Amino acid sequence: MQASIDYEQLVSAIGDAIVISDAKGAITLWNPAAERMFGYTQAEAMGQSLDLIIPERLRGRHWEGYDKTMATGITRYGSDLLKVPAVDKDGKAMSIAFTVALLRGPDGQISGIVATIRDETVRFQEERALRKRIAELEAKVNAAA
Repeated sequence: MQASIDYEQLVSAIGDAIVISDAKGAITLWNPAAERMFGYTQAEAMGQSLDLIIPERLRGRHWEGYDKTMATGITRYGSDLLKVPAVDKDGKAMSIAFTVALLRGPDGQISGIVATIRDETVRFQEERALRKRIAELEAKVNAAA
């Protein structure tokens, strides 16, 4: 026995950002977690390019991969976690991790991509501080030897 699922409620309630973009990269869904994470309201994000959250220096590489995925229907990030920099509404740098799934229209053609995104900024900063501390300790040990 399978219960009916209210997908709109699920997308709204989930703690991770859910962002859907069409084949051209325009945002078509922006859930409340995306609002909290990136600072843009749904009204501000809808219809906008994903450039909204992509650092300018990485846009060329992003769109190269995006267009290739749209053309081939293949992405390795359906199961592999992608960790990349992002920016919020205030231009503040973030570290995010996400997976994607390709969406297909009734004709079977790819119509867009859904990304499930988590803010990893604090964890990334903690890991960087730990790596720095390890390097400092190793330098002390090597200097003493």
